[in-house]
Amino acid sequence: MPALDYPFIAMLSPVEIVVVLLVALVFFGGKKIPELAKGLGAGLKNFKTALKDESPAPEEKKQP
Repeated sequence: MPALDYPFIAMLSPVEIVVVLLVALVFFGGKKIPELAKGLGAGLKNFKTALKDESPAPEEKKQP
């Protein structure tokens, strides 16, 4: 993963990344972060599944 693909990460030093992670830990708490990560992972999984599905949209039934 070259740094050019993610320029915002390349601008952060390791110390700044640690500070951001510590602030997130204090803000959300130790128990909440795994729950947030689990929810984010489930959301991404559902999004990928929906993209792969590619089934046509259901057509509306016309009543005579």
